[in-house]
Amino acid sequence: MDDCCQAKASELAEMRVSQRRVLTAVLVINALMFCVEFGAGLVAGSTALLADSLDMLGDASVYGFSLYVLHRSLAWRARAALFKAAIMAAFGVGVLVEAGLSLRSGVPPVAPTMAAVGALALGANGICFVLLWRHRADDVNLRSTWLCSRNDLVANVAVIVAAALVAWSRSIWPDVIVGVGIATLFLRTSLVVLREAISELERARSEARAGSARPVVERG
Repeated sequence: MDDCCQAKASELAEMRVSQRRVLTAVLVINALMFCVEFGAGLVAGSTALLADSLDMLGDASVYGFSLYVLHRSLAWRARAALFKAAIMAAFGVGVLVEAGLSLRSGVPPVAPTMAAVGALALGANGICFVLLWRHRADDVNLRSTWLCSRNDLVANVAVIVAAALVAWSRSIWPDVIVGVGIATLFLRTSLVVLREAISELERARSEARAGSARPVVERG
C-alpha cells in the first residue's frame, strides 16, 4: 500500500512539473503575440486584429494566474477558472464596443497586414493548443486554459477569412463581423467556464464540510 501511494505521489508531482512547463511556454508565446498583434492592429486599423491581440493579453494573464494556483487546492483552481471566465466576458464586451467605434469611422483595415499577422497568430496558437492538449482533462483550471486556446484558433482563422473578404470587397463589414463573432465566442465560453467553476467550488466546499464533520479520534 505504501509503495502504491508513493508511486501515485511521484506520478502527481511529475504531472505538476509538466503542467508548469506547458503553462510557462504558452504564457511567453501569448505575451509576445499580444505585442505583435496589437501593434499590427493599430497600424492596419483592424478591429479583428485588435480584438485578437487583447485575447492574447487576456490569455497571458490567465496562464500566469494558472501557474500561481497550480499547486494549490481544488477551491483555488476553481477560483482561477472564475477569474478566467470574468476576463473572457470582459474582453467580449470590449470587442463589441470596439466594433461599434470602427463602424462609426467607416475606414476599411489594411487587408495584407491582417492576413499576415493572422497567419502568424494561428501558428503560435496552434503550438499552444498542441502543448495544452494532453492536460485538457487534468482539472477545471487546465480545462479552462485549453478552452481559451481552442477559441484562439477559431478567432485566428476568422481574422484570415475577414482579411480576404476585406481585400475583395473593400468594405469594413467583414472586419467588424469577425470582431463581433470573436466577442460572442468569448461570452459563450465564459458562461461554460463559469458553470464548471461554480460546480467545482461547490464540490470543494462539500469536501471541506465533510472533512470538518469527521469525528476526531483521541489517542491514549
